[in-house]
Amino acid sequence: MSCNMYNGKELADYIDHTLLKPDATDADIKNLCRQAIEYCFKGVCVNSTHVALVSSMLKDKKPVPVAVVGFPLGAMHTAAKAYEAKNAIIEGAKEIDMVIDIGSLKSKNYERVFSDIKEVVDASGENPVKVILETFFLTDEEKIIACTLAKSAKAAFVKTSTGFAKGGATVEDIALMRRVVGKDMGVKASGGIRTISDAKNMINAGANRLGVSSSVALMSE
Repeated sequence: MSCNMYNGKELADYIDHTLLKPDATDADIKNLCRQAIEYCFKGVCVNSTHVALVSSMLKDKKPVPVAVVGFPLGAMHTAAKAYEAKNAIIEGAKEIDMVIDIGSLKSKNYERVFSDIKEVVDASGENPVKVILETFFLTDEEKIIACTLAKSAKAAFVKTSTGFAKGGATVEDIALMRRVVGKDMGVKASGGIRTISDAKNMINAGANRLGVSSSVALMSE
């Protein structure tokens, strides 16, 4: 049976099945992995403390382990972010989603923001790094600058949100980010994607990855 663009296997290939709650148990993480395997999701996105478990659950399976770094504030020392990324990869992460230094961006300390991203990219080796902008806190001008810095630092994706701020992904932000980074860089929509319609709108606006915590309910539509 063939799948259309927004249902079945093709939609599943956009989705990072996500659980980032601080009270997530080992049983929760194992269930997350089993769901990702069943639905053929692209990735399983977790806090770095769970990466070793996720990696063992996903061995020889389609979904890849994805670790968040500097999450959810982005306000920790760059050396700590780089270490967390490197250690996550040692434990089996295949992709890194890092939170940008939001305060430095808003202070116009662009050299620090660039260095923060670049050190995580370097620590991650050949593994793709997605840079979480936390767009809720940024002006359009700051979003443009953040995307430009991420692209200059050789990140693989820019990403809208952690899901911990008041606002998540919007069609307008995805379209803006896609215009800035062009066609050769990834754009991940994350935060507030709960329905097929939400997913379709983000993809049409330019997203080529979706961070979703309610993935199974979305696929059940």
